[in-house]
Amino acid sequence: MDLRKTAENMKARGFTVRCYATASEAATALAEELRGRTVGIGGSMTVAQMGLAEMLERQGCTVYARSRSMSPAEAEQAGRAEGYLCSANGIAETGEIVNIDGTGNRVAATLYGPQKLYLIAGRNKLAPTLEDAVWRARNIAAPLNARRLNKKTPCTVGEPKCHDCRSPERICRGMTIHMAPMKGVGETIVVLIDEELGY
Repeated sequence: MDLRKTAENMKARGFTVRCYATASEAATALAEELRGRTVGIGGSMTVAQMGLAEMLERQGCTVYARSRSMSPAEAEQAGRAEGYLCSANGIAETGEIVNIDGTGNRVAATLYGPQKLYLIAGRNKLAPTLEDAVWRARNIAAPLNARRLNKKTPCTVGEPKCHDCRSPERICRGMTIHMAPMKGVGETIVVLIDEELGY
């Protein structure tokens, strides 16, 4: 997929877009920009791979990270933080962003609350069309996440693809498609990185 073309299409939809050659460059820039602020982090292998929670804490940020055990009050603060970081399960070259969630905290924060939302994605998340981005979210990202979380679902014990299962351990319970920045978020910043990151 063409990172530059994707960025242009996202900008045309109203997203702020920043492109980086490496995860290290992106992490350094984000840590500097968010220095001293409150930051929420949704469950994200991309953000974890980049070491952002630790970098932000070293920059004096108060970090509410989903990967750590959080109280309900902290989870609420994460969604209303000055900055909220998560990834996308799929991004269409046409500019739409797809996310699947089971608990809802991550997608909720992408819809309403934070002053700045940072959606961080490597080139492996890109797909030619919206239909392909949805397919990627359901058949690549979701099974890998279910396996990482040790869920007993058809996508982890059988063929690694979406079976639209009815398992009580199902992690894909809701899907969001951002066609443009949400009005309930101060600014939506898409960070595209020319490396493979996350699922």
